[in-house]
Amino acid sequence: MTDPFFIVELQRGWTQGADFAQLPVLASRLGVSFRDTTPPRHLALQGAGSVGLHALDWGGDGAPALFLHGGRLTAQTWDYVCLGLRGQVRAIALDLRGHGDSDRSEDYSFDSHVDDIGAVLDALAWPSAHLVGMSYGGLIAAHFAAAAPERVSSLVTIDVGPGVAFEGTARMRGFFERFHPSAGLDAMVEAAMQTSPSSDRERVAYRMAAMMRRRESGNWDWALDGHRSTDYTALLAKTGEMVVAAQRFAGSCLVVRGGRSEVFSDEAAARFAACFANGEWTAVPDAGHNVQEDNPAGLIAALSRFWSQSAPGETARLPRW
Repeated sequence: MTDPFFIVELQRGWTQGADFAQLPVLASRLGVSFRDTTPPRHLALQGAGSVGLHALDWGGDGAPALFLHGGRLTAQTWDYVCLGLRGQVRAIALDLRGHGDSDRSEDYSFDSHVDDIGAVLDALAWPSAHLVGMSYGGLIAAHFAAAAPERVSSLVTIDVGPGVAFEGTARMRGFFERFHPSAGLDAMVEAAMQTSPSSDRERVAYRMAAMMRRRESGNWDWALDGHRSTDYTALLAKTGEMVVAAQRFAGSCLVVRGGRSEVFSDEAAARFAACFANGEWTAVPDAGHNVQEDNPAGLIAALSRFWSQSAPGETARLPRW
């Protein structure tokens, strides 16, 4: 088997995303505790249909944990969380196909994203792993848990589930419709600040840098395949079908919502968690839809509690901060 752990030579003439050197300062500002500031390793993995996938390996000797980002985001949306969790789990954050530094593809069907998870676990030689997915990543994680429950140590879905309020995404979708990164990173940061004037400019710049790439030509673009279209009606149907995971997955599930999210309510989170034999839910305060970036310390605390309770034999040996 080819060793997947090597530095990725980035394709398509793109520069890297956000500068990891900035991460410790920003993470500290957000209340994230950490000991090791070593940047993650870049991994080249093979997804379903031989699609090349990129991931960030944060290291650690704990139980394997795979983190899946939401639509339009990249693996770097998990930087704060993985920095704080690397002493507890072996954290790897994946760029979904068509996103970040993973390959573009002719196939962006939902099933292909689900199949990628099994292929990635195979490439990592992980018989099973904790799955943590936010928004679209949570949708993928739940459907993978339904399809291959024996490969999921525990399931965490973040701000997604049956009963999502699609209209709650209007402001986010509007931003992407009004602005394009061709204007450059500084212009996009300024546009984001105008949209949310109370935001931390340095954190906004870090987020935008993670979501954008600059080509050798000097032109900026989103770090995703702009030729792909999103069938929101089909995705909402898939969201309703997440209850199938509750029927087939007997392991522990944590349903998380952002305390001020307009997308997923307390009531919807409670109903979804109740579908699982071993389900629970929590709201992370001071967080909107992007819980992992808004309040990573709160999410880290919720994950740490959940994992220590759901798999005591597996996590008891892991260090705590």
